[in-house]
Amino acid sequence: MADTAPAPHAARAPRRRRRVLTTWSIGALVIGALIALPILSVLSQVLVPSGGAWAHLWSTVLPLYLRNSLMLVALTVGLALAIGVGAGWLIAGFEFRGRAVLQWALMLPMTMPGYVIAYVYYDRLSYAGPFQTALREAFGWQRGDYWFPQVASLPGAAVLLALVLYPYIYLLSRAAFATQSLHLIEAARALGQSPRGAFFRVALPMARPAIVAGAAFVAMETLADYGTVQHLGVQTLTSGIFRTWFARGEPIAAAQIAALLIGLVALALVLERILRGTRRYVGDPAGRSASAARHPLTGWRAGIVMALCAFPIVAGFLYPVSELVRLTILVGDPMWGARFLGFASNSLLMAALAALVLLALGLFLGYARRLDGGRVVRGTLAIAGIGYAMPGAVIAVGVLLPLGWADRTLDAWMRASFDISTGLLLTGSYVGLIFAYSVRFLSISLETIEASLQRIPPSLDDAARGLGSGPARTLLTVHFPLLRGGLLSAAIFIFADVMKELPATLIVRPFNLDTLAIRTYRLASDGRLDEASTSALLIVALGIIPVILLSRAMDRPAGADAAHREGRL
Repeated sequence: MADTAPAPHAARAPRRRRRVLTTWSIGALVIGALIALPILSVLSQVLVPSGGAWAHLWSTVLPLYLRNSLMLVALTVGLALAIGVGAGWLIAGFEFRGRAVLQWALMLPMTMPGYVIAYVYYDRLSYAGPFQTALREAFGWQRGDYWFPQVASLPGAAVLLALVLYPYIYLLSRAAFATQSLHLIEAARALGQSPRGAFFRVALPMARPAIVAGAAFVAMETLADYGTVQHLGVQTLTSGIFRTWFARGEPIAAAQIAALLIGLVALALVLERILRGTRRYVGDPAGRSASAARHPLTGWRAGIVMALCAFPIVAGFLYPVSELVRLTILVGDPMWGARFLGFASNSLLMAALAALVLLALGLFLGYARRLDGGRVVRGTLAIAGIGYAMPGAVIAVGVLLPLGWADRTLDAWMRASFDISTGLLLTGSYVGLIFAYSVRFLSISLETIEASLQRIPPSLDDAARGLGSGPARTLLTVHFPLLRGGLLSAAIFIFADVMKELPATLIVRPFNLDTLAIRTYRLASDGRLDEASTSALLIVALGIIPVILLSRAMDRPAGADAAHREGRL
């Protein structure tokens, strides 16, 4: 009788490995769920019938909102890419007179709020402004006798937004160009490529992850802008949300417009991931970086490069600031004094707290995604990250809904258990305001840190694990020093944006917490732009300080090899 017992070493069918959720993955899921909660609370209103308001909007103004939003994003991103990538390559790859000043001065326009630059240019370039008035007086022209660019238009809004948003792309592209291996560029030149060909065929593709991340920031900031488009009369989805919610009294229809906006943002994020792909462009730690051998420029070539780099600084920062200074000296805010110290300290405190919290969250979430790139973690963080493109007022309403529910639930339990009323502990508190900032600006921290993490080769993780280091120790001892530049870049972005944030601060802030942005808004909404110039100028001034300090810190050696100081990005 044949022996049918299985052989002791018979091959078994391979079992499918089950993914185990680690502490990092669970923490990322919890944080991502909390951040996504306000967005989901707003989206839940879509399921509520709007009573015919949505159909009316779709048949009247909604197609215009959608078309203007898409055109505004396309124009703004295109202009910001041209300025940011061009300036980043010129600063990283060439040596010329004034480069040391221009490399940090190119970041200054990010301290200028979009609505402030819109106020300045509209006041100076409108039909009743001094430029057109001087032309009519000099040549005897009347209305219709000449053509002049219209600031209050969609192209005008795109130009102004690009002037204040291009630093997102410039800072990331400059860091990517500076850390590229010079051997690759020299090899391209040896194979017959011209400097222009080496840039388009080697340097630009290698910098694509950072450039795409910066372009995504610009697109989301453009979609979320309200002050600029409202002042210039450009009807977008964001202005439609405000008009539908607060002017027409249709919160459900406004939430449905917000859902459409969220869909566009989600599409932009998907395209960003596809364009960035899974490629990793890692600098050569053993070789020379492009910043170590910049090509010297002299004569008229250096003059042209200096002029190209100086133009966005003059148009996006120096000229608006000069106008704000002039208005402050001529009129200014009558409340200038001790009250302004309170406004400034409140703005600095909230911006610093938000930067610290968001850097910690972004570092934790980015590293958790690096450890576990499963669909659950990636999906949760993708949903949480789209809050950056939502209008600040919508984020504020989404934050107040869960916080109000938590306050009511806690108050009811305390009354039933101890006959004590707790009132509103979270609503209208610093915790609620930081929560709103976290929902609004988490994408800045996460995208910037992830772009920096992609430049760290996985072999470093493998080597650290082989030496017995756990994930936390590897993050602190290996990744954190290499991420210093990325963390500083994220800190610059967050600090500048929180200083300029208006709608979320106005709605969620604690009582009697006035910031410089709120003061500027109140005066400007009353038509007192000359008095609003003082607080607007302070917003810019307070934003300049961290930009200069952090820019210098980024240029200091991060380790023993000074040639790779910019490679720490």
